[in-house]
Amino acid sequence: MVKTWNSGEPSQERPADQNYPKSAATTHPGGHKRPHNNIQRTAASLASVKVSVHDSTIRKRLGKNGLHGRVPRRKPLLSKKNIKPRLSFARKHLDDPQDFWENTLWTDETKIELFGRSVSHYVWRKSNTAFQKKNITPTVKYGGGSVMVWGCSAASGPGRLAVINGTMNSAVYQKILKENVRPSVCDLKLKRTWVLQQDNDPKHTRKSTSEWLKKNKMKTLEWPSQSPDLNPIEMLWHDLKKVVHARKPSNVAELQQFCKDEWAKIPPQRCNRLTASYGKRLIAVVAAKENKVKMVYHSVALPLICFTTLWGLVGGVAPFFVPKGPNRGVIITSLVLTAVCCYLLALWVSEINFRHLCQLVFQVAAQMGLMDLSI
Repeated sequence: MVKTWNSGEPSQERPADQNYPKSAATTHPGGHKRPHNNIQRTAASLASVKVSVHDSTIRKRLGKNGLHGRVPRRKPLLSKKNIKPRLSFARKHLDDPQDFWENTLWTDETKIELFGRSVSHYVWRKSNTAFQKKNITPTVKYGGGSVMVWGCSAASGPGRLAVINGTMNSAVYQKILKENVRPSVCDLKLKRTWVLQQDNDPKHTRKSTSEWLKKNKMKTLEWPSQSPDLNPIEMLWHDLKKVVHARKPSNVAELQQFCKDEWAKIPPQRCNRLTASYGKRLIAVVAAKENKVKMVYHSVALPLICFTTLWGLVGGVAPFFVPKGPNRGVIITSLVLTAVCCYLLALWVSEINFRHLCQLVFQVAAQMGLMDLSI
């Protein structure tokens, strides 16, 4: 019998084989295999196999295994069509010098709502007081109005911010670039080799826009679709919305003015840190792709090493037991060569080179349609 304790409840006893197992924290819903399931679903799953566990016990066990409740990060949905360009972009620019990123002008557009929900708030209240005025956050339909802004930044600081009035099309976009890009390049003191970054929005990639950029000799950075997480300016948008909503603008005119004021206050150090860590973003993209290869490597390498070692022992010991005969020399030679080859293979498999072999084999298999390695 093993004693277990539930928070706020008397201790219970149950047979050791029914005790809440350590693996349950990770294999049952609520663990890392199904992170979106909550504690209640975990308890229900255990109850279905006649194991009664209190919610607090599950929470403590998850915590001991390093699993804690967190708000999931939001990320654009990536299709197989999007994954390959992202990986190619990361690998292509992984070894680019820091000077290249410091002379990149990052651009983007975003919408800022007048009463937008920028952060989650909590209140301390008693039971049955949820709808008291002091315990609620008022909302307005469609955010109460909003402004669309275009902005740019570089490692040396924020560039210009432009408010977009009306519908954004290629003509409006070209006008914004004409009025704001080169002045920002001069203000931020970028080198003559500077590069303009923009996403693949249709108005950015339209033929007229491409011809305008070429005419004005603006070199653009090729960009993978569905990759806002690779643009450092996204973090500046998050900072901007947070401080603007903290000032509580009462109308759209105030919202526009607050956006301009707070954008100009963004410290250059913030932009510099985001650019300095850009290499880590690319490493994360490549690492995410290689996770599947690493998993296969770890699952294949150990059995293969054991197998080759075993055959190496057989090949090394068996010659002493080969009976005399006309073919004894040939048999002994074959066994010794087998042992040597197995030991060399085992040593090679244990090295990092086997991982590259796995990648090569799996890439060839993927090209032949025999395996799907998409993440």
